[in-house]
Amino acid sequence: MRRLLLVVLAITLVLAGCTNENGGEGTGGEGGRPAKVDGIPTSQGTHKQKIDVGTIGHREFLLHVPSKVTGGNWEGGKPADPPPLVIALHGGLATMGKMEDLSGFNRLSDENGFLVAYPNGVMTTWNAGDCCGAAKIGDVDDVGFLTKLIDKLTGAGLADPDRVYVTGFSNGAGMAYRMACEKPGKVAAIGVVEGALVTECDPGRPVSAMIFHGTADGSVPFNGGGNRDFNDRRPFPPVSEAVEFWRGVAGLPEPSERVRALTDDTECEGTGKGDRGVAVTFCKINGGGHQWPDKASAMLWDFFASHPRAG
Repeated sequence: MRRLLLVVLAITLVLAGCTNENGGEGTGGEGGRPAKVDGIPTSQGTHKQKIDVGTIGHREFLLHVPSKVTGGNWEGGKPADPPPLVIALHGGLATMGKMEDLSGFNRLSDENGFLVAYPNGVMTTWNAGDCCGAAKIGDVDDVGFLTKLIDKLTGAGLADPDRVYVTGFSNGAGMAYRMACEKPGKVAAIGVVEGALVTECDPGRPVSAMIFHGTADGSVPFNGGGNRDFNDRRPFPPVSEAVEFWRGVAGLPEPSERVRALTDDTECEGTGKGDRGVAVTFCKINGGGHQWPDKASAMLWDFFASHPRAG
C-alpha cells in the first residue's frame, strides 16, 4: 500500500509540473518556454489550430512559429519581446494551405522572427463586403473571426498587439481592406495583392497600406470593370480609388518618392510617412496578371516592419 501511495504521489507531482499558470503544458525548450500557451503550440514549425467563434463548429488556421521566437527569452511562460504577427488570407476558391505555399511567408518568418497565421475562409471564400461567394451570401462574420484570432494570439502574449499586419490575395485582399475599415485599432498595416475595396469604409483613423496590382489583371481589372460576384453585376472600382482613399484617410500628399521595384516592369511610388507614421505605397505591375508576384512577400514584410500601429 505504501509503495502504491508513493507511485500515486510521484505521478501527481509529474502531472503538476506539466502545467503552468499561463496555460502552458510542460516545458518546450530553453528559457522557460512552455510547450503551449493558452492551448497554442510554441514549438518551431507550422501547427494546425482551431478557434471557437461562438457559432456551430469552429474556424481553422495554420500558425507558423519561427525558431527566433522559440529560442528567445521567455518570462513567466511568455516571450519577453512578443514578435510581430502577419495574417495572410487566401484568395477565393483557395485554402490556408495554398496561401502558405503561394506567399512563401514561412521562410521570411524564419529569417526575421515574426509569426504567420493562415486562416481558412468559409467554403474557400471571405465576406469582404460585396464579395465573395458563400461567405458573402451567408453573411459570415469574418471580421469577428479575424478579430478573435488576433485577440487570442496577442492576449496570450505570443504576438505584439502594436505590430499586427493583415495581407491577402484577391478575395483575401478585399478582406484585408475590410479589416482595416472596421478594425483599424487592431491592424497596424495591410498588404493588398490584386484586390478591390468593395465594402463601406469609414475607419476613423489611418492605417498604413501597401497595394500591388497588375495592369493586365482580368479578374479584378486595374481600371475597374468585371463583376463583383457571380450574383452581383456591378463592376469592381479601379485600384486608384482605393489608393487615393487610404492616402486621404492618412492626410498624405501626392506621391513624392520612388520605392524600389520588384522587376523592371514594376513601378512603386509612396509618400513617405505622415504625421502619425502612416504611409501608403502603390506598386503597379505593368503587364501583370491576377497572380501573387514573386517578390511581393519580401517587400510586404519590409513595409510592415517599418510601420507599427499609428499612435
